[in-house]
Amino acid sequence: MPKQKAVSAWFSRYDNPMKDVMQRVREVILAADPRMDECIKWQAPTFTYRGNLASFFPKAKAQASLMFHEGARIPGKHPRLEGTAELGRVMRFSTLGQVDSAKDELERVVRAWCDWREELGADAAPARAKAAPAKKAARAAPRAPAKAKPKPKVAKKRA
Repeated sequence: MPKQKAVSAWFSRYDNPMKDVMQRVREVILAADPRMDECIKWQAPTFTYRGNLASFFPKAKAQASLMFHEGARIPGKHPRLEGTAELGRVMRFSTLGQVDSAKDELERVVRAWCDWREELGADAAPARAKAAPAKKAARAAPRAPAKAKPKPKVAKKRA
């Protein structure tokens, strides 16, 4: 997928020592699979295909940090995806050389994401979107009436 103008404009205004590293990661991700797209979400470049694959942490200055929103669910083994959260994983790069050495794995992650989302078809909505109706239903359930708080006693003044 070609680079999106909104993301290129974001990078043109972006002032950060990791800008070159982030742009190299962007090139690798977009070249990895023609289904991959990009946009600006959460005030940061985000890579998408039938859901959000990953977003940059734009305030990081010591390294380019890429948050894979459902990284734990991406099929296959991807050792560079770090983290222990239920869903999210992170990939970090401090130099252009690190991006180049991780290129093959980053491309495999992108292709695995796109293939997995393709297999899911119409069901490829993000996990949060699927969970929302159940939460709504739980909130809509009737609640027991709140107990009235007793009024504080006011001391009477003596004349």
